[in-house]
Amino acid sequence: MRIGTILRPALVILLLALVLRPRWFAPVFAPLAPQGAPVIYERSSLLSLSLSHLGLVAAATLAATLVAVTLAILVTRPAGAAFRPLSRTITNMGQTFPPVAVLALAVPALGFGAGPTLVALFLYGLLPIFENSVTALTTLPPTTMEAARGIGLGRWQRLLRVELPLALPVILTGIRLSVVISLGTATIGSTVAARTLGEVIIAGLLTSNTAYVLQGGLIVGLFAVLIYDALVQLERRLARRAGR
Repeated sequence: MRIGTILRPALVILLLALVLRPRWFAPVFAPLAPQGAPVIYERSSLLSLSLSHLGLVAAATLAATLVAVTLAILVTRPAGAAFRPLSRTITNMGQTFPPVAVLALAVPALGFGAGPTLVALFLYGLLPIFENSVTALTTLPPTTMEAARGIGLGRWQRLLRVELPLALPVILTGIRLSVVISLGTATIGSTVAARTLGEVIIAGLLTSNTAYVLQGGLIVGLFAVLIYDALVQLERRLARRAGR
């Protein structure tokens, strides 16, 4: 825990420096750049690319969470239990298609830009959130549920006041997995003109400039590590509050 307490602020400072003051790292990246080629990516602001990248991930994760949790609630009710296998098949389909294939299919309908990337991230984010939501809602403590019925709570009251608060830590684990997957997957959105940090990585690949590739990959990796850590801390607090 002590290591985490020291390491966390250091990673935050490193990420902010890479995004806001990339020129500071020119001596570090210089050996990786071709002779005479630029060392630091400056065609677009790294801050604007980072914000756009995070915005796409946040929008896709929010949409996937709303759909997956709603679907999980429906199939964990007695009336919807028969549709659970079908729902699991549908959410699994999102992960069977490679992201590049999803982008290729979405571009003719949505055009170039953020639209196809949002579709790909949404489909990839459904499965972990749905599976964790179903698991959470079907493993609630029986004594707690009996107590909720005993005090006269109706079905919707039990769902909102008892089931979802108790299930939230496990649901959040699925959201965390979805976010981490989306952070990495979003980089390919730049192949269809979406503004993401993949723009830096792709520019490096096209020009054989390893400095660009490392710069973009390092920023994405730091975002993933820090957001993952933040969500883990939130899960632990919610789990302690829920007594799970």
